[in-house]
Amino acid sequence: MAVCDIVQIGHPALKARNKVIVKFKSSLVKKLISDLVDTMIKNDLIGIAAPQIGQNYQVFITEPRKTKARKGDQVDKLRIYINPKIVNFSKDTSIIYEGCGSVARGSLFAPVKRVKQITIEAFNQKGKKFRLTTDGILARVIQHEYDHLLGVEFTQKITDYKKLCDREFYIKNIRNSVSQTSVSIITKIEFKYL
Repeated sequence: MAVCDIVQIGHPALKARNKVIVKFKSSLVKKLISDLVDTMIKNDLIGIAAPQIGQNYQVFITEPRKTKARKGDQVDKLRIYINPKIVNFSKDTSIIYEGCGSVARGSLFAPVKRVKQITIEAFNQKGKKFRLTTDGILARVIQHEYDHLLGVEFTQKITDYKKLCDREFYIKNIRNSVSQTSVSIITKIEFKYL
């Protein structure tokens, strides 16, 4: 419906408590999801959470799309997560450079350590509960967006502040590196309605 401004780090919406959705088919939820999709695509992001557009609700979306840099084994369809809860974290971890539309308008990147595989339970826009177990870049973006609902920015999880870099350096030197792409491969997407 609309491309929204992405609020930047320090904005109170990024730290505020996020409300649980109870009316899944309400016009508010439909507009919120539409605004998230439009804003994510316009800003070339692979995920975005409601607080990032100043809306404090427990909703985020993901869509790692195919690009020149992101191959077919690192993509997934558009998914909507309402009232999500990560119910399982693997013990294995990996480090990938992350950025965020709410941090220096997406122009700051740094290494972040996260678990490789997660299981999340959430509701879709029709109010149907589902469980998703996944890994690779999809697990990474889910954890990143889930953190937004908890008031956490990726900058709080940087493993080495000496490796902070801007977008241009990231694209030229890191984005397509073996260490970055090998842990971004999605090998598991197990989805079921509950």
